[in-house]
Amino acid sequence: MTEQVKHAIQDDYPADFSHCYGCGRLNQEGHHFRTGWNEDQTVTIYTPKPEHTAIPGFVYGGLIASLVDCHGTGSASLALHRKNGHEPGGAQEPPRFVTAALNIDFLKPIPQDIPLKAIGTPEEVHPKKFNIHTKVFAGDTVCAKAVVTASVMPASFTQQTTE
Repeated sequence: MTEQVKHAIQDDYPADFSHCYGCGRLNQEGHHFRTGWNEDQTVTIYTPKPEHTAIPGFVYGGLIASLVDCHGTGSASLALHRKNGHEPGGAQEPPRFVTAALNIDFLKPIPQDIPLKAIGTPEEVHPKKFNIHTKVFAGDTVCAKAVVTASVMPASFTQQTTE
């Protein structure tokens, strides 16, 4: 049986902001990454599909970048939501974050057909900014390490503009 995230922060994002290709639950073509708490660390679990192949038997690095990106912004949302006294599944809408920086070190080739697990440790660096230190595992092997700097989504992102 594959481990899974029971309640993800992405489950609580409003419909208007649930279309991200990586983690948007309303994007029919997307990955549907889901990020939740595992005690004081965050976790996202995803099994690559055949179309995520770089060379036979190994995963395309862009998928890992997408996984780490969405894991990072979801983790920042979880961290600020918890700091504000809330947990996923409650009545309070969680904060939304955008990626300010994404740095990945690929340590080992990432095998196909194995569930990947991103485990993150949030670090608040400003009231509206978090660094998420992430390790991506394939089984027990750390295949990538990353740091995502996530910033609270600017209000301008929520305003529709027409020209």
